[in-house]
Amino acid sequence: MKRQQGQGQYVHKRTTQQTMAQMWKCRWLYLMLLPVIVYFIVFKYVPMYGITIAFQDYNIFKGMFGSKWWGFTTFQKVFADANFWSAIKNTLVLNLMTLAINFPLTIIVSLMLNEVAGMKFKKLTQSVLYLPHFISWVVVAGIATNLFTQNDGTINNIISSMGGSKIPFLSSEGWWMFTYVILQVWKEIGWGTIIYLAALTGVDESLYEAAYLDGATNLQRIWYITLPMIKSVVVTMLILQISKMMTIGLDAPLLLGNDKVMGVSEVISTYIYRIGIVRAKYSDATAIGLFQSLVNIAILVLADWFAKLIGEEGII
Repeated sequence: MKRQQGQGQYVHKRTTQQTMAQMWKCRWLYLMLLPVIVYFIVFKYVPMYGITIAFQDYNIFKGMFGSKWWGFTTFQKVFADANFWSAIKNTLVLNLMTLAINFPLTIIVSLMLNEVAGMKFKKLTQSVLYLPHFISWVVVAGIATNLFTQNDGTINNIISSMGGSKIPFLSSEGWWMFTYVILQVWKEIGWGTIIYLAALTGVDESLYEAAYLDGATNLQRIWYITLPMIKSVVVTMLILQISKMMTIGLDAPLLLGNDKVMGVSEVISTYIYRIGIVRAKYSDATAIGLFQSLVNIAILVLADWFAKLIGEEGII
């Protein structure tokens, strides 16, 4: 028995020595990794203590350590607010509409770019598609205002010159949602093709050659070879997109929205902004943000579970 314990201690000591030797061998890599670790600890993990504000009657002058603790009272107050549930509904509706159009369209554009033979034209097209991603939403909102304003907007001027009636793109709830989705797709579709184009480069060319010799058309080669080969990437990207169903960036709805379309433009991010920054209700804003994060995690886990259920690897 003592001999076995001694052997176990020896093996453990030897494994530790080997690990330390390996770490010392890669010491410069670990040194380069150190700033990243420090960054995540300081700016990601330490601020997580601020979650406690959601469970306090937070007072900015007393701070987190001096404010009164009152448990789930803030959550009860937030959940009783009809505006909160309206913001959740708007967030889900806008995200689902964007996903339904942007996700399949991104795949289609990627497949089309992959079929382009001329490299110069292909690179030029990719650059043009990528460009909107780097344009700030402030600039995009200004462009949208000039294009879609009902009175002096470029598009409405063209419609009226052709004898049609002007469309309230930014002042009607239904048209505002349409405009929002179109701008989101225009801005991000090119950037979304990067992952799929990278996945398409890994498809074995011999499969296409064999299918061509068997008489398969271009559409048949795409349907029976290309799509199955990138299926795992598509599922992974879909899971990541679904996991953000409760999240919309502040810029787009805040800059494009106005009082006339507040019923559909007020999403969780703008609601938190108005509650936390404008009205200084920090406890309420923290509680909403925590609830939003938990729901996103739950959606991610469920989407990953469903992906594994249908035979895919998932991401967790």
